[in-house]
Amino acid sequence: MDEIELEEIKREIVESRSLSIKTNNLINALAADLKSIAKRQQSYERRVFVNSATAYAVTIAVILLFVKLAWDIRLDTVRNESQESRERVAQLEKELSALKAREEARARLARRAADFHQLITLNKRNEIIEGFPEIAKLDLTPTERSVFEAAVERARNELSLIAYQNGLEHARTGRYHEAQQAFRESLKYKSDAAHSPQANLELARCLVRLGLHREAIPILMQLSEASADRDVMDEATLALADAQLDIRAWNDAKTTLRAFIRRFPSSPHLNTVKSKLAQVQQQH
Repeated sequence: MDEIELEEIKREIVESRSLSIKTNNLINALAADLKSIAKRQQSYERRVFVNSATAYAVTIAVILLFVKLAWDIRLDTVRNESQESRERVAQLEKELSALKAREEARARLARRAADFHQLITLNKRNEIIEGFPEIAKLDLTPTERSVFEAAVERARNELSLIAYQNGLEHARTGRYHEAQQAFRESLKYKSDAAHSPQANLELARCLVRLGLHREAIPILMQLSEASADRDVMDEATLALADAQLDIRAWNDAKTTLRAFIRRFPSSPHLNTVKSKLAQVQQQH
């Protein structure tokens, strides 16, 4: 019985040793597996870290890229807005300058118009006539232009009439040179006034008195052919005939005298003209 137990104990010891060896082997294998798993885990963690760092870096780069693009777009927008603002400011400054210039021009116009109106009030005829060409170039209102033109026309009429009356006075006293100057001045101021035909006739008569028949005859011919004052036409025709007789243009004189008789049969000068024609025909 003791041997059997001893054998049993030996067998258990062997089995125990074998189990210990197996256990030890299993523990070693497990340790090796753990080490391998740890290495793989470390490698995985390193890959994850690297991938995470790469992904983070890429994400940051992408974010920075988008930020830069957004910043560039915003910067371009701000630059465009700034350029538009500068251009708008420049345009507004130009408009303001133009407005100031217009206001200054309008103020100058108002002052010049007021000064010219003062001349009209004071009835300074010569200054009115001399100053009107410059005033007429201004941007006057229709009312101002009408008033100023009427004032100039009135001044011309008045100065022309004054010069005409001075010419008559000079002619009456035999100062024919001064008279013809006054008549020319009258016609210069107003060539189509009511007294202008008579002024032309008196001018021609003064020229004849001064021996300037060559200047007088064209004036008389024009008056005898067409005049706004019909009463002047017969007198001009008679004066023309007399001038032609003075320079011994006999044929022209006879033609003029015959035309007078034909055209003015009721003229108070008719008998005088017939007498002159008969005398010229008899002598020439």
